[in-house]
Amino acid sequence: MSVDFWQQQRVLVTGGNGFLGRQVVEKLRQKGCARVLAPRSREYDLRELADIRRLLQEFHPDLIIHLAAICGGIEANRQRPGTFFYDNAIMGIQLIEEARRQKAGRMTVVGTVCAYPKFTPAPFKETDIWNGYPEETNAPYGLAKKMLLVQLQAYRQQYGFSGIYLLPVNLYGPWDNFDLTTSHVIPAMIRKMMEAGRRGEKEVVLWGTGAASREFLYVEDCAEGILLASEHYDEGEPVNLGTGREISIRDLAGVIRKETGFEGGLRWDSTRPDGQPKRRLDVTRAKEKFGFQACVSLEEGIRRTVAWYREHPSRDDKS
Repeated sequence: MSVDFWQQQRVLVTGGNGFLGRQVVEKLRQKGCARVLAPRSREYDLRELADIRRLLQEFHPDLIIHLAAICGGIEANRQRPGTFFYDNAIMGIQLIEEARRQKAGRMTVVGTVCAYPKFTPAPFKETDIWNGYPEETNAPYGLAKKMLLVQLQAYRQQYGFSGIYLLPVNLYGPWDNFDLTTSHVIPAMIRKMMEAGRRGEKEVVLWGTGAASREFLYVEDCAEGILLASEHYDEGEPVNLGTGREISIRDLAGVIRKETGFEGGLRWDSTRPDGQPKRRLDVTRAKEKFGFQACVSLEEGIRRTVAWYREHPSRDDKS
């Protein structure tokens, strides 16, 4: 990546204090980008148009990387579908429109693999994204984020607005959300097994049948992909970010069990939903267009995540 390029940029990172945002901001600083703004929502609420206008007028970014999102696991999506739809849609729609109006420069919008149809044949190709309705449990979130792709393409066509749209697969790594009511599968499994091991419990209950498969991308790899795309890609078609490799949830549990050292049994609660049956991305376009290729294996990434969690236990773990 060109250090000179990043030294010249004023970069606004929405959601820059979140799980993925932390990694993006850190990588920007490593690459010599001294003018990085990662505002908190209490300072600028992106659901409020006045706050967006004030933010762009005060900072005048050359590049906006839009990561801010309201998201969570299956249960969080089931309990708050309206919130997940409205907040994600309104933040992105208003930010893109105001960036266009104020001529704020280029924009990278990070979407979600949840935008893909429920029964997309694996590997998911970017051209499959409109071939059906998303998996029901996270459809409101997925559709809200997918509308930002429509907006970017429409604005590129009508206004010449330079905006790109990325589709990362399921992320994991340090600083992930380990709250069992809202977390995704990897942090939830890590926490359950480590807590059960400390308490000497003989069994952990996991959601679903274990038959569904997922692809996972280490968060640091994803951050690198976002910056590569932001520097080198300027086309209207969306681009997948992933590893191109999948694993069943049952086998994933085995990997996490090994890394956490949990010696008890695993029981699958089939009354709980599996979610989308399969997720594996075709990652050809990212490699061809801007040279992205994931570096961290799933086993190594889980090892790093478990090590981080041991050093940063939640409040509940300390009791």
